[in-house]
Amino acid sequence: MADPSTAPAPAADADYLVSKAPAASPMTSGAPTPPSGTAAQPDLGFGRVVAQQARGRFLERDGTPQSRKYGLGSQWAARTYMRALQAPWPTFLLWSVGLLLLANGCFALLWRALGPQAIAAESALSMSDPFLLALVFSTGLFTTTGTEGMHAVGDTAHLLFVLESLLGPLALMALGGLVVARITRPRARIRFTEGMVVAPYRGGRALMFRVVNVNPAELSDVHVRVNLAMFEEVDGRRERRFHQLVLERSNVEFFTLHWTIVHPIDARSPLRGMTPERFRASQAEVLVLMHAHEELFSTRVTARTSYVADDVRWDAKWSDIFMASPDGIITIDVERLDRVDRLPEGATSLPAAPEEGAAR
Repeated sequence: MADPSTAPAPAADADYLVSKAPAASPMTSGAPTPPSGTAAQPDLGFGRVVAQQARGRFLERDGTPQSRKYGLGSQWAARTYMRALQAPWPTFLLWSVGLLLLANGCFALLWRALGPQAIAAESALSMSDPFLLALVFSTGLFTTTGTEGMHAVGDTAHLLFVLESLLGPLALMALGGLVVARITRPRARIRFTEGMVVAPYRGGRALMFRVVNVNPAELSDVHVRVNLAMFEEVDGRRERRFHQLVLERSNVEFFTLHWTIVHPIDARSPLRGMTPERFRASQAEVLVLMHAHEELFSTRVTARTSYVADDVRWDAKWSDIFMASPDGIITIDVERLDRVDRLPEGATSLPAAPEEGAAR
């Protein structure tokens, strides 16, 4: 099984398992091929004004859009909920424990403010620190685990007792709901390579990046769209234009290993004749959108990312990611996903014959 950047003739999908449709030429699979000499202008939803005035990238590496909306208020509750769902588990658990300790600490201070007579405790508890006594009492009350050996004394103390008895279970139910939502929320854990390469491809060159599903749940019916945003000279003016890149293959049925996504650079590609210097000067950004069927929850999931000029490596090709398996099962090493092999200078940083010859 060969990588697209090294195999001269076989189809470039040889490095993943795929249920093949009838053979299609690289320029007819995926998005429709625009007529020679024309540029496709996909509608990405940015609008002409935004496309021309925006500076910097449209998407962050994690797929987060670089945009803001004013006039909607702070939306702090919705944003906090989204952050709680998207945060890594260690961060979520650390914040949860910290907030629970903070809440119980605040209630302990309220109990202390009522004076030492607000909490009556049995002498057998053997706690000489009054704040620790209040904290233990508050924690047992807040978490409904019980306050055996301690009870509130006085009218104000009983009012605080009622308040904490109501707020504690509500807070724990909200926290439990967040945990359930995090566990049951389907999401794509697709890992993209840190960068792209312009590698040799069928006598010419191609723009490539690799992806792998790092979630144990299987993905199927995977589709990818790749768009290029860059500044071009149009009628003597410098304008940002968008092109949907034609891919060697834009969808696969099974995504059990990894997938090298390939855009062949030929005479109809917007990257024809491109050099590293021109690519950097055009402030190019490659926008990637993937969506797939997640089989565990039987729903569609999406993943996004983008690459800028500094993320593209020229005169390089992807290293082999396959490894030998004693039982004969096809195996890849995901740690090699971002590894590249250097090529002689000018191997892919200069225009290749197919793009130059066809253009003439």
